[in-house]
Amino acid sequence: MTYEETKQKLAEFMEYGDPDAASKLVAEYNLPAIALFEESLQIFTEKTIQKHLSNVIFFLNDYSTYYDACTFEDAWKGLDDFFGYFFIRKCMWSTPATIKSTAASIKKFYKCMVDNQLFDARAYDMLTTHIKENMPIWQDECEAYNNFDEDYDFGDF
Repeated sequence: MTYEETKQKLAEFMEYGDPDAASKLVAEYNLPAIALFEESLQIFTEKTIQKHLSNVIFFLNDYSTYYDACTFEDAWKGLDDFFGYFFIRKCMWSTPATIKSTAASIKKFYKCMVDNQLFDARAYDMLTTHIKENMPIWQDECEAYNNFDEDYDFGDF
């Protein structure tokens, strides 16, 4: 199924109130891209491969399918919500270091998609710039959340 066909089907599922079908459709659509990414990682150790895959699958098939119901081509647009809110508050393992390593995995994934002409190079540049500019903010928010201080204003959370 093409990107446009998938987006149309997603819109139908969401219009008719079937988010589970939308999530399943997105996960199936993302599968070949994830397989291609896994293939590109074969130069690394098995531990490194599994870490990158785990990070990307969590972002694409757990967070993006259930919270945005969008394919990998559009999922990157939700990075602020993912790193700035969801990852910090919903993932017990969130630390400034895991934010950085997860972002690195996501950048590797999208670079692989660009290299295979499945993702726009200009969008990739925007993605990497966005991550670079916002990483200190996400890490600071994570640090503050993990080290709760009564005087910290969590109004932005």
